[in-house]
Amino acid sequence: MRSRFAFITAIHFFALFLAGVLAVRSATAEPTSDVPAWLEAHVGYGDGQIAPVVLQRARGLYLQKLGEGEVRNRCYFAMDATRPNDTGGAAGRRFYIICEDAHAFRAIPAGHGGGLDLRGVADFANGRQCAKNFGNATGSDLTAGGAYVTAGMKTSFKGYYRAGGHSAALIRSFIQFEGEGQTANAREREIGGHATVKLAGLCLMKNSGSPYADRDGYVPFGQLVDYSGGRSNGCTSWSPSDAAQIIAMVRNNPTTLYIYPGAADVNAVARARAGGQSLSRTGLYWNALCLNEIRAPRFWSDESLGPLIAQFKRDHPPPPPRPLPICGAR
Repeated sequence: MRSRFAFITAIHFFALFLAGVLAVRSATAEPTSDVPAWLEAHVGYGDGQIAPVVLQRARGLYLQKLGEGEVRNRCYFAMDATRPNDTGGAAGRRFYIICEDAHAFRAIPAGHGGGLDLRGVADFANGRQCAKNFGNATGSDLTAGGAYVTAGMKTSFKGYYRAGGHSAALIRSFIQFEGEGQTANAREREIGGHATVKLAGLCLMKNSGSPYADRDGYVPFGQLVDYSGGRSNGCTSWSPSDAAQIIAMVRNNPTTLYIYPGAADVNAVARARAGGQSLSRTGLYWNALCLNEIRAPRFWSDESLGPLIAQFKRDHPPPPPRPLPICGAR
């Protein structure tokens, strides 16, 4: 009799525990009842999963633009910039490629805006692992969360580098983003997506036969640097292989991208932290690891920060540009 009572009691407490877990989940997750079952399996807070609020907003934006005829692409994108850029030596997967018709979901790494430290004026620089500062100020190098649509693509020659004993040209494509609301200045800010590759230590190499040579027959030459897992100037950056896939998907076929958090999310989480409130009880979301690192996020608006950046640049003009040296004559 006693063992039977203990068994019933154990079941009762387990039921209460399960109800509590579900209550917390419902308080922190926005409804995803219309999400297909195969996609629902990817929803969560673990590595490679997408948080409910991020999926809901990204999917809502995509379905809206699809219904309006603004996009026809069968895939859409999302990014959770509250997640860590680095997870113990491995790049954090926080950019999502979702193709519902094909039942395809993929989570890949992506960089966040590094921000700046304007000494004596404002410090809105971000660390390598977690982003604390967000904003849409021109020249801030910050990530601005919100709604975007991929637009035109610009491909440009960056220079030559050594590869396998031969010279190879670095041609990098840039996907322009069109924003709306607080991200409406995305084109002015030159915000978009590109591969995390650049050339460092540039010099001028004689190569008269190159289609990119200047009138004197010289081309830029440097060392190829892959900064995957690093920060950006506010753009969304991917590894070269991931960038190639994304560029192929959106070339002449625009789609939507929703980046979380928006300004309202940043401000709401900052207020909750200042008031000592639990995010789960207020229905707010932020990645727990990064929230512990940054303590509280901050949003820097273009209206407040833009004039400070402009004044700082006027007070600290860059030195006049210096011509690149001839390779081997440094």
